[in-house]
Amino acid sequence: MSAGTNLAVNGKGSISEKVMTMDEMKELLSCNQDLLEQFVLENTDLETLERWMQKRAKSLNQPIKPARGKNKLAKWKYSVNTDKRSMLEEMTTHLVGSTNKGQIMFELASCISSAIDADSVNLYLVESEGQLSRFVPDGSGLPRPDPQPVRSGTTIAAHCGKVRDIIRTTNCGKDPRFPDGVLGCKVLSKVLCHPICSEDEELEAVIEFIKEGKGSAFTEDDIEIVNSYLVWGGVAIHYADQYSKVQHQKFVNEFLLSVVKSIFQEMISMDTLIVQIMNQAQKLVNADRASLFLMDSKTNQLYARIFDVSSGDKEDGEVQQADKDLRDKARFPIGKGIAGYVAETGETLNVADVYKDDRFNPSIDEQTGYTTKSILCMPICIRGTVIGVVQMVNKKGDGEVFTREDEESFKTFAVYCGLALHHAKLYDKIRRSEQKYKVALEVLSYHNAASVEEVEEIIAEKEQLLEKNEDISSFSYYGTSLDDMTKVRKAIFMFVDLFGLERFEYDTLVRFFITVKKNYRAVAYHNWAHGFHVANSIYSILKASPGIFSPLECLAMYVGAICHDLDHRGFNNKFMIDIGSPLAAIYSTSTMENHHFNMAINILQQEHHNIFNKLSPDEYKQVLGNMKHCILATDLALFFPNKARLTNIVETNTFSWDSPDHRLLVETMVMTGSDLCASTKPWNLQLDTVEDIYHEFYTQGDREMASGRLPVPIMNRFHRDEQAVHQVGFFSGICIPCYSLLSQIMPTVSPMVELCADNLASWRKLAEERRQEKTTD
Repeated sequence: MSAGTNLAVNGKGSISEKVMTMDEMKELLSCNQDLLEQFVLENTDLETLERWMQKRAKSLNQPIKPARGKNKLAKWKYSVNTDKRSMLEEMTTHLVGSTNKGQIMFELASCISSAIDADSVNLYLVESEGQLSRFVPDGSGLPRPDPQPVRSGTTIAAHCGKVRDIIRTTNCGKDPRFPDGVLGCKVLSKVLCHPICSEDEELEAVIEFIKEGKGSAFTEDDIEIVNSYLVWGGVAIHYADQYSKVQHQKFVNEFLLSVVKSIFQEMISMDTLIVQIMNQAQKLVNADRASLFLMDSKTNQLYARIFDVSSGDKEDGEVQQADKDLRDKARFPIGKGIAGYVAETGETLNVADVYKDDRFNPSIDEQTGYTTKSILCMPICIRGTVIGVVQMVNKKGDGEVFTREDEESFKTFAVYCGLALHHAKLYDKIRRSEQKYKVALEVLSYHNAASVEEVEEIIAEKEQLLEKNEDISSFSYYGTSLDDMTKVRKAIFMFVDLFGLERFEYDTLVRFFITVKKNYRAVAYHNWAHGFHVANSIYSILKASPGIFSPLECLAMYVGAICHDLDHRGFNNKFMIDIGSPLAAIYSTSTMENHHFNMAINILQQEHHNIFNKLSPDEYKQVLGNMKHCILATDLALFFPNKARLTNIVETNTFSWDSPDHRLLVETMVMTGSDLCASTKPWNLQLDTVEDIYHEFYTQGDREMASGRLPVPIMNRFHRDEQAVHQVGFFSGICIPCYSLLSQIMPTVSPMVELCADNLASWRKLAEERRQEKTTD
């Protein structure tokens, strides 16, 4: 274009004004390419140029041809869109479907090897600390070399791992830093070695690219291509690694869940439980065999509790316990062998080649004929003390060794294995205790059960025994003059009179009541006589109030009354708790009352003692539940809340016999009133009974003082002169309120209120006399 020409596009020129068409513009630029080039170079950035080059190459259906010598790096740098995408897609295609981290790294290394024209590639993984193991792809059939330590002075890969830097050399085998060159390679080669580190700068792998012969060496461009691939491949490796960890953790969680289920859901023997857990642990780390050694503190030895002799080709792969002779031989001192070392030090050992470890004891291999190659051995601890050692032997696979991941998984297993062992030991103790308990119960049952002679004697008196006893239903009746067996006869009579014999076996009733009598202790007050009198009081109340309670309710109250103080020791609940009685450990509330009910159940469970055996299952369940309710109601600690609830119901006129809850509350008052029935007997009987009560109280008080505790005044024999005052408080606060409330609901028990009031008046009179005597003194 001449200097005088002036162009204006959508504007005005200084000499002339002309609008050019597109064709004219193209012709102008075609004729002035130098000007076009100068304009593009001065005004266009590289990205735009690259985009133009891509479009031009695509329109011509030709690849971009970078300058010679820069082809590989230029191909990477100048392939922002199509080519680079296709290269990454090709790499990703190789990586998809692999979840094994080693396999993914090897596929990535193979892709990079093709991109930089390498003849071969080696991948070394850090599977155990300080050791590089060459990765051998599955199905290659190649042997797996021994691991090599990460250090200088051996191979290029080991030195690269040591310095954690890229090594590019053409002097393979002559450099003092790595005189051994490439592991297993005898040909002079060019090598590019690249370390792969984690985010924490921990060495994970080393990739070794090799060019053989006299071809060109690796260049800086090759290094940049490797780095570029590793950036993208690192993402794939990261997510594959995360996926692998999630899958592994899923397996671990399933394993732990199965362990917990075994511990808490299945009550099985110790050996069965441990074998189940060892099977899971074996799968957890893919071991060929598994063994468990426990500590014998007496001999300071380890012995084989579980010793696996399963063959490697066994289909199910489960632990197969060795016979006892072999297990007995698998016993050695603590400190000997790898297992002994772990037991002694409490350290975890992961040994890749046991025959190169001085601590390995080959005697077990000699005895079994098995060849041990690698061992993962870990202590099992309970409360910080080593109780055993669990050992995984020979990782499955050609040349496979146990990894750090196996160690981490195994640590978790060891914790749960300790719990399982602890649980199994407890279970064994419980099982032995149960057997001892059964033996003790059998012995006690024999000595405390009704004898054949006693049973036959009362059975023979059946007709005479069941004759009417008119006086026994009186509220003032108290059988103090009767001997124990006569009380048994009277108890049987009352039962048959209330319930008949249609649904009950007479022989069973006889055995039951004689055995109940024998299971009351010979204490001053809470003895068989007291149990009989409480049952008699229930009998009197039921006879005076027919039809109020159902037959099953009556049955529960009467049997509950006759059993309500079985095996009473003469001490109250607080005392049993204070002395740390085993009963208090079993029953934290209403200690003795729960024990009395349990004793009743034990008697019912003895052979030929179940008086309820003709009841239906639902009736049986109802009677036992109601019976427990009645026996627990004799705990005076429960009287006050029960009375308060029932009083409120009565005062608000909401009481209804149709309400099950109201009926249960009335039963509690009936049981408490019967338990205190001595307060409703004639004065002379009341005095005799109180004397027995205080004899028992003072016995407990003496025990408390002997142990350094001060008993309450009512149990302190040095407050004997306050007995009348104590009784006035007891009658006023408990007896009278109980009978008064009960008589409002069941007027037929009003005689009990009157008799109790008479005795209260006598106690008040006596208390006043004692007060005046003290004043005079």
